[in-house]
Formats: sequence, C-alpha cells, structure tokens
Amino acid sequence: MNRLQRNQRTLAREVEVCGVGYWSSQTVRLRFCPAAPHTGVIFVRDDLDGRPEIPALVEYSEEAARRTVLSRNGASVEMVEHIVAALAGLRIDNCRVFVDAAEMPGFDGSCQQMVQALDEAGSVTQEAVRPRLLVPRTVRVEMDGCWIEARPPASNTMTVEYQLDYGRQSPIPPQSFRVEVTPSLFRRELAASRTFLLASEAEALRRQGLGNHVGYRDLLVFDESGPIKNSLRWHDECARHKALDMVGDLALAGCDLSGHFIASRSGHRLNSRIVRALLDECQRIERRYSA
Repeated sequence: MNRLQRNQRTLAREVEVCGVGYWSSQTVRLRFCPAAPHTGVIFVRDDLDGRPEIPALVEYSEEAARRTVLSRNGASVEMVEHIVAALAGLRIDNCRVFVDAAEMPGFDGSCQQMVQALDEAGSVTQEAVRPRLLVPRTVRVEMDGCWIEARPPASNTMTVEYQLDYGRQSPIPPQSFRVEVTPSLFRRELAASRTFLLASEAEALRRQGLGNHVGYRDLLVFDESGPIKNSLRWHDECARHKALDMVGDLALAGCDLSGHFIASRSGHRLNSRIVRALLDECQRIERRYSA
C-alpha cells in the first residue's frame, strides 16, 4: 500500500437516529450498520417489500431540485446528501443504512446529529485498500452562470471550496469557504453548518403543502434583516453548508478523491455532473493508455 492509500473502514457497532423529513413531515428512523469490505454505502428501504437496496453511487442519482435523490429498480431515497457527507467526512466507507421512508430526516439542517451518533458507534479498520482517484486535469461543468471545477491536487488531498454570491439584493452576503476534507476538520468546520433558504422560498414551499411543520429553528430562513428567529454559527455558514453538500455529492464517486473542487453558485445538479464528468475523463485516459 503506497502513502496515498488507506484501508477501508466500517462502524464498530450499529447505531440508530430518528428525525422528521422536512417536506413529508414523516418521522424517519435510520439504522447505520457495519458492512463488509467493498460494500460501500448502501441505503436499504426497510419499509418496502423485498427491502430494496440503493447504492450511494452517482450512477443511481437523479437530478432534482434542492436535494440529492438516489433511485434503483423503482425504489428511491431523497435528501441523502447530509447522510452521505457524514459518512464520507468521517471516512466510514462501508455501511448499510436502513431507512423506513423515502425522505431522510432534516434534523436541524446540518449533519451534526448523525456525526455524533457515528462517533458514538466508533469505527474499525478493515483488511482492504480504499480505492482513490486523483484528478488528472482540470474538469469543469457549468450551467446558467453556475459552475464547478475539479482541479489536480496540490498535495494529494481533497479540498472543497465554495464561492457564494446571490447578488446585491440578496439578504445573504457574498462569502466563500475552503477546507481540506479530513475527519477532524469535517467535524469542526462543516458538520454543524445548516441548510438555508429565503423567506419567500419557504412561503412558496408552504403554499405547495411542503414543510408545514418546519420552524425557524429547524433550518436557516433569511429575510432582508438576516436569519429569522435564529442566529448564525459562523459568519460564512451558508458557504460552509454548500461545501458540506459538495462533500456528500462528491462521495457518490464511490472512492476517495484527491483534488481541489471549487464551485461558484452550484448545487446538487452540478455536483452530480462533475462526478460523472470526472469518472468519464478517467475512463478515457485509462482506455488511451491501455490501447
């Protein structure tokens, strides 16, 4: 094993958390269970006949507004980005996540509660090497003025950087955040950052019958004066949360990534597309050298 590689890890024991889905208002139970080497992260719909399994891989992702959705053979799980981010951020590579609903719980809009539960369960090192992909060259995807790039790493690590700017009229000021993704930095700098939206967006969702149980303490809702009945954990919390989402979405590559990932105004759609583009580029290079 060379210095860029590490062994795979799984949980030392099963751990369970419960919460409520933001949009469905349904109580959801999650059971994080140890898994064998090379299993990866797999969601298991415990509430459906046959308990269908949905791997947390980009090939099963579907583009959707405001969330990451995974689907396979007619079964799906939604709002999975924070769960996958928590596992990836702590380097838990093999885990079966048993769920009893389609939508994952929102908690306080962050993944802090899941990180705490996973830390309580502990982890064990397994006798298998974790695959790693080094970004070979700059790969970029963009859409409607939003973009995300994967750049070769400066030090064979993974860093994520998010540049947030919604314009002069937005109550959310321009901000950016960059961090190397390690378990300690993930816990300290990203895990507690929360989902956010504008008051006008929250009202539009309520008119659709979504999120009627969600209060101002369940996530960050901004009006022209700032967060409503809530306070920021960092001045750049919104950029941090976007970086958290990046960690979860990029983990759908199914391996460790070495590279610098920088995004401007991107969301789940572009995050998914950069993973696909990066995997396609690596396959092209592999075919070229094997020909």
